[in-house]
Amino acid sequence: MRALTYEGPRTIAVSTVADPVPPGADGAVVRITAAGICGSDLHIYDGHGFSTDLGFCVGHEAVGEVVAVGNGVRSFSTGDRVLVPASTGCGRCESCRAGWVAGCSAGGSGCYGLSHRLEGSQAEAVAVADADTNLVRLPEHISDETGLVLTDNFPTAWYGARRARIAPGDTVTVIGLGPVGQCSVMSALAMGAGRVFAIDPVAERRARAELLGAEALHPEDPIADLRSRTSGAGSDVVLEAVGHDATVTLSIRAAARAGRVSVVGVNQSKAFPFPMELAQVKELEFAIGLCSVQRELPALMRLVESRRIDPSVVVTHRFGLSEGPAAYELFASRAGGVGKVVLDPTR
Repeated sequence: MRALTYEGPRTIAVSTVADPVPPGADGAVVRITAAGICGSDLHIYDGHGFSTDLGFCVGHEAVGEVVAVGNGVRSFSTGDRVLVPASTGCGRCESCRAGWVAGCSAGGSGCYGLSHRLEGSQAEAVAVADADTNLVRLPEHISDETGLVLTDNFPTAWYGARRARIAPGDTVTVIGLGPVGQCSVMSALAMGAGRVFAIDPVAERRARAELLGAEALHPEDPIADLRSRTSGAGSDVVLEAVGHDATVTLSIRAAARAGRVSVVGVNQSKAFPFPMELAQVKELEFAIGLCSVQRELPALMRLVESRRIDPSVVVTHRFGLSEGPAAYELFASRAGGVGKVVLDPTR
């Protein structure tokens, strides 16, 4: 089959790889109908990946159709339309049974497309271990693009907002307005935020956030702008969706006294200079973590059903899988405020 593989810094190739097979009696194979490029994929693309492997299939966002199942799979059959959550778990340990697959105690936790350990889903098909835990049925009336954003971006944003305990009337600031940041704006508003401010250097992304109901802050000095709009108080809640040292620090600066900071941007820093004195003086709460998609999906599915959120609005570009290298180049450039990039494996 065709797949996108990582061959070195800034080098994504369209490759022919072996067709996947169900990984054991509990596994399945999903034929991909839509795959996504995530902001965290850029860590790999830029050469700062999560392993030293080369030639592995990238990607961890996909929807599609089940085409093969092991004889131990109970909840899915061939022909079922599914989304493939980015997070994986064993399905048997106490953490997984509670939906917290990121805390899987049986060694099953992980993410597709970071190495050869779990090949990715920017391909014509993907193998899914422990399918009863690691697949979610996708209703026919929910589009592929909506389902795709629900595999990672929106659950991650919702997780970050939930951990920040957004309360009705809270002032919320979102730092970084890529797909996860845009979903963070929608999450904050769905949770009852009184005002949502948005920070990003790209004008098109700020404009898109304003269409969702946010107030864009001046990119040159967002902290001064935030203070002027909040009578000097700052933000009750800050949601960080970038993962750079500078933006994590900015989130702490933006928070009001006794504020709450929630970081979901992936940060690979081994020696982050945490501004401890500032955080302590402000009496801040600081949350950081990795999303268990399976845990967040039930609430998000209900919000989609009631039309209180529309995850598909973050999609801006569509490419065929054969155009994968160009899609990565565009996404990395942030040109034109590019948001969610969707890949069609049939092209």
